[in-house]
Formats: sequence, C-alpha cells, structure tokens
Amino acid sequence: MPFPAAPGRAELTGHLVRTRIAGDVATPRENNLSHYRKLANGDRHYWLGLELGDRWADEQDVLAVMAERCGVNDDPDYRAGGDTIDPELTVGALDRAAAELRKAAEERRRVLFATGHPGALLDMHGTLALAMRAAGCEIVRVPLGVIADEGVVVQFQGVSAYERGASLWHTHSPAPMAGVLDALEAAGEPQPDLVVADHGWAGCAAQRGLTAVGFADCNDPALFLAESEGTLSVAVPLDDHVVDPRFYEPMTAYLLDVAGLASPAPGAPGA
Repeated sequence: MPFPAAPGRAELTGHLVRTRIAGDVATPRENNLSHYRKLANGDRHYWLGLELGDRWADEQDVLAVMAERCGVNDDPDYRAGGDTIDPELTVGALDRAAAELRKAAEERRRVLFATGHPGALLDMHGTLALAMRAAGCEIVRVPLGVIADEGVVVQFQGVSAYERGASLWHTHSPAPMAGVLDALEAAGEPQPDLVVADHGWAGCAAQRGLTAVGFADCNDPALFLAESEGTLSVAVPLDDHVVDPRFYEPMTAYLLDVAGLASPAPGAPGA
C-alpha cells in the first residue's frame, strides 16, 4: 500500500481528532491525575529517566504544565471522566520536531531512533529512520548484546526496542537507552547527535545532554516537564497507543513533509 500523501495542517488536525490521537482521548482523567501525583511524590517510574529533584513536588504545578503543553483540562477540581490533548499543540510540536529532523538531515548527523511503544509507534519511527537514512544521515546501529531489565535491546529498520522472552515489550524504563549509550561509549563510538524516541528512551537521552525529540501521552508528564525546563528539545503530545498503528501514518507524512524529507516509496521497507 502506498504511503499516504502529506495532509495539510487543517486536514491533519481533523484526522488527529477523528482517530483520537488528540482531542477527546481514551486516557481517563483519573489515570492522568494518578500519574501526576506519583511523579510529584518522587516515584521514579514516572520520571522516565529524568532527574526532576524536588522541583515538581506540587501536583498542581505538574497539572499546569500539562494543561499548557499537552492540553489537558486545567481545572484541578475536575477529577474523573475523559481528558483531552489539544490537536493544535500536537501539530505545533510536530513542526518543532520537523525542524530538528531537518537540521540533522542538512548536517547528515548521527540519529538514534527508539520506542517503548512497539505495538503502536514502531512503524512511525521506522518510517522516519528510513527517510533520514535516505537524506544522508547515519542511523545509529546499537552494539550487539545490550542487556537491560532482564531483556535485550534489538533493532528493526534502525529502531531500537526492548525484547524479552522473544516478544517486544512496552516499557517506560530508561535502562535500555542507558545500556545503548553506555555500549556506544565502551565501543569507542560517538554518541548520537539526535535521539527520536518516547518514554524512558527519550528521557534518558535528554538527561544525558543529548538533543532529543520525545513523543508522549497525557499520562506521561515527565517529558513535558523536561521540555519546559529545556532538558528535552521537543515533547509531542499524542495518544501513544490508538487502535490501529496506521492511524499515525498521516501524522508521519506531515512530519516528513514539514522537515523537507521524502516519504518512503511504495513497497519500500517501512512503507
């Protein structure tokens, strides 16, 4: 099936709302607030590899950032029901992410792609990696045998993911990215110039001072806090696991188009 043509901004915004990538999303308000509270209380599972110290110990401060950068309901008394991601904020973040991709492509930099959501975002990252490689970038190959969290880091079409028990796992852990970056250093290879990832993969890279673009859901506040502090370059708000991964294809096409990168040809790997 041919990769979709890039939509315009208004068309993409409508698509995001229809598919619930943004707009009224499936993540419940109760889940969002629970995660904000746990992050504020110092639960490192929700820090996604970032060092937040005590700067976000007030849950209301976390909510304020999430309302500003993600578009969740800003009313602290709204405790139960649905929640939202502002599609305009999603598209604006995609524009900023595209600028990072364009710069890396123009300079033919080393780029590392990784996902903790292989059931939903693996193809999106793979398509971006394919386009960046075609533009002359070096897509970082992970050294063999990187072990983390009792599993191993594998790559598919240039995208790192976490495998355990012969299956790809959804993970928030920063340990796989830490293992990759440590293995590159041990092998005498340079660190990536740009990391495009999500979850702890993105948080760990940003914490280590690498330029990083992260995709994040409204119940994963750490990346948005990191963007607000300038640690993470871009946090793209979106529901990171909608019912069909193909729903992300128009968004991916838009991102490539704004970045000035060619979409994959029909039949190409990742298309």
